This record gives sequence, structure tokens and C-alpha cells, in this order.
Amino acid sequence: MFELYQLRYFLAVVETGSFTKAAERACVTQPTLSAGIQKLESALGVKLFNRSNRRVFLTEAGVQFVERAKAILHQCTLAQRELTEVESPKVLRLGALMTVPAAILERLLRAFLEAEPGTIIELFEGTEQEIGNRLESGGIDVALTLVRGANADKATILFEEGYVVVVPASHPLAGERAVEGRAFANQPTIVRTRCEVLSETSRYFTAQNVRPRLVYRTAQDERALAMVAAGLGYTTVPESYRRDGAVQLRLLGFDYRRRIGLVRTAIPLGPERAALTEQFIGFAASQNWADATSLLHRAEG
Repeated sequence: MFELYQLRYFLAVVETGSFTKAAERACVTQPTLSAGIQKLESALGVKLFNRSNRRVFLTEAGVQFVERAKAILHQCTLAQRELTEVESPKVLRLGALMTVPAAILERLLRAFLEAEPGTIIELFEGTEQEIGNRLESGGIDVALTLVRGANADKATILFEEGYVVVVPASHPLAGERAVEGRAFANQPTIVRTRCEVLSETSRYFTAQNVRPRLVYRTAQDERALAMVAAGLGYTTVPESYRRDGAVQLRLLGFDYRRRIGLVRTAIPLGPERAALTEQFIGFAASQNWADATSLLHRAEG
């Protein structure tokens, strides 16, 4: 027989493509994860992975076992959920995309908790891919994330926005409303490593013959904005990011936009959790999102 933790280890390797990354996700050491996988293979009597040049590949048996493993964990999750919902408080498991400003999330959750006191919100923050994986596995009920591609049919769109370049208030271009990318040639730049249009941004500046001087890389968007305000350099952000000391400019020819909304999990939820999820989505949709890119969502200075 095998254990549930072994299935979680197996799926973590499948989703990350790496024993090292899977161990980080599972919060265990790599030897511990490898031992768990070996025990699972021994229990099943088959080899699940092949390794080649530091890459991990599923065997034919591994490919066949993926959906079975997901189904087993899903059924266990449903059983646990049904038992804990009987006498437990109302709990909403919410995912939040890392590149959604904290001020937007704060405003939404503050208003909802004031309207529904006693509700517990379990918050998971991650990248678009990590959020998608949690939704697919049923690890979260709903997520505030990008709406595009396959998730659109399970989404309620809240707002749409473009991208802008932000410069320090003391920057020579701070008085302009729109600028061309070439205006930033040889100027210090701050890179937001979690930006969903990072590749498009790089191609845009390359096409403008701009070779930015990289002075700072960070996965924390609010910190990137703070460093702009400090005068460290410029960066590109969604319009909903605002901060005193950082001035937004429209970037001519950079017309990418994103839709932000609430995406439901495709996994069936228990009656109480499903009702709470829909209540939260309805509440969010009733809010005034017309000014999502204005002062209502200013980051704290």
C-alpha cells in the first residue's frame, strides 16, 4: 500500500518537472522526497520517472498514473471537506496573483469581512501557474488572477487595465504624459521578475534599441515601486499600481492589457463552501471597479 503523502510528492514532481523544486513545494528535503517516490514505485511495482541530463520524464506507467493520483487525492479532499464543514466556521480558500496590488486585495477583503463577520479567509499567493495548479487540484475555491485562455469560462471579470512605465517624481520625464521607449536608453531600470509581460517588455525595449542598465531585480512589486520612488530607476507596472513619488507615463507602442477577475475551481465543492464562494464572487462583482486604476487603489507610501 502507498500513503497519500507519496501521491503529493509524485504530483509535485509532475507539476514542477524537478525533484528539487518539488521538494521545496512540499517543504521537505530532496532525499526525503526521493525516498517517498521510491516507496511509491515499490508499492506500485513500476518505475514512474526517468532522469536524463538533470531533467525528469514520466515513464509510460507514470503518465497513466497521473490522473489516478489526482483522482485519489481529490476524493480524499472531498471527504475531509464534507466532514470539516459540518461544524466548522465558514472558510473561503482564496488564491491571489502576486502581481495584483496589495491595496486592491486589502480593499476587497476588508469590505467582505465587514459584510460577513466570522468568515475565515485562507489566502494563498502565487504565480499565474501556481494559482492555476491550485485551482485544478481543488486546493483553493476561487482565485483573484489573470483571466485568459482556458480559465475564461470559469471567471467573473472585475476590471481590465493596461501597463505604464513609472519614474521617480524627480525624473526629467516626469512631466510628460506619454513617452517612447527610446527615451530610457542607458537609464537604470528595475525588473519585476513576476511580471506576466516581462518577455514582451524586454522585446519592446530591444526593438527601440534600448539596453537598460539593470540596477535591481525583485519579485515584490510594492518594493519595486518603492525603489522607483526612492530614485533608483524606472520600471513597468500595471496601471493599478500607484505610489507617492512614482509618476506613471504611458509607453507609446506598448499596448498590452490584462483582465483581472475571480476564477472558480473546476472541482465540485460541498454545498456550504460552494455557496460561500458564489457569495464572495457576487460581492466582489458588486463593488465599484471602474476606478481600479485610480486613487482608490493607491499603495501606501
